[in-house]
Amino acid sequence: MKIAIHHRQGGFSDCWIAYCKKNNIDYKIVNAFNNDIIKEVSDCNIFMWHHHHGQFKDVLTAKKILFALEHAGIKVFPDFKTGWHFDNKVAQKYLLEAINAPLVPSYVFYDKPLALEWAKKTTYPKVFKLKGGAGATNVKLVNNSKDAINLINRAFGKGFSQFDKVNNLKERYGKFKKGHDSFLGVLKALGRFFIGTDFSKKQPSEKGYIYFQEFIPNNNFDIRIIVIGGKAFAIKRMVRENDFRASGSGNIIYNNSEINLKCLEVAFEISDKLKTQCLAYDFIFDINGNPLIVEISYGFSVSGYKDCPGYWDNFLQWHEGSIDPYGWMIEQIKVENFL
Repeated sequence: MKIAIHHRQGGFSDCWIAYCKKNNIDYKIVNAFNNDIIKEVSDCNIFMWHHHHGQFKDVLTAKKILFALEHAGIKVFPDFKTGWHFDNKVAQKYLLEAINAPLVPSYVFYDKPLALEWAKKTTYPKVFKLKGGAGATNVKLVNNSKDAINLINRAFGKGFSQFDKVNNLKERYGKFKKGHDSFLGVLKALGRFFIGTDFSKKQPSEKGYIYFQEFIPNNNFDIRIIVIGGKAFAIKRMVRENDFRASGSGNIIYNNSEINLKCLEVAFEISDKLKTQCLAYDFIFDINGNPLIVEISYGFSVSGYKDCPGYWDNFLQWHEGSIDPYGWMIEQIKVENFL
């Protein structure tokens, strides 16, 4: 058995490579952007690529290459069931509704007149989102029909940039005030205010659809559950000050006693139903304390989970100690390779 790994600094690949070295697993590093990538991995049984939603070349190519190799019989991470809906909240809406998962009520429109009609009749507040983006980027609270109509007009007009320069500056400055970012980080955000990211320059504007979710009140945190095989680890993320968004806040609680077991039950059930290799769930709660899924993702930040004190198995038994989710990924896909 041999594993091909596309290396990206700061992603899962650092941990995969370290795990392979430690456990004497045959591997090689490849460049997925090479023209002959298919030939490069032909001597391997497995191909692993932690592709990133904010890297333009990744967005342009990753799913095409991974799913093509999967058709050829090579085991890949993430595979189709795990990754086809990555960074696409609209796709996730359809998927989770199709399996009767407890999704926050969500609405998508592709026709401006229908969207406007809905906006005039619905209740507020609602949460506006673009289909892509992580860390609560491209997410806004909509308090009334006037604001919703303005967003709809823009969605079916000039559209939205993939990079929200105003929100980015606010985020960096807010973290700087709390000691979570440097003054240099604020200066970089200020520069980005005038010069967008390479990704936003290359990626076309988001237009031709509009997506909203219900605003669920009285949630001052969310629960992030990550399921890999029969194991799950989790964090509790507090919302930003004077805000409703928890994702990307950086205010994390790692105490396992803070994790609602109902969220774990739902996450294990859905991962088993979807047959995913790795899936992260963002949960909030309705007025009766029932967990609702905000969105899902195969990827997550490496740095955000290194302090997790243990994991749960699929019987909801807690196992204290350090975790290695990246090793779990490799061991799981090794098993898949021999099935």
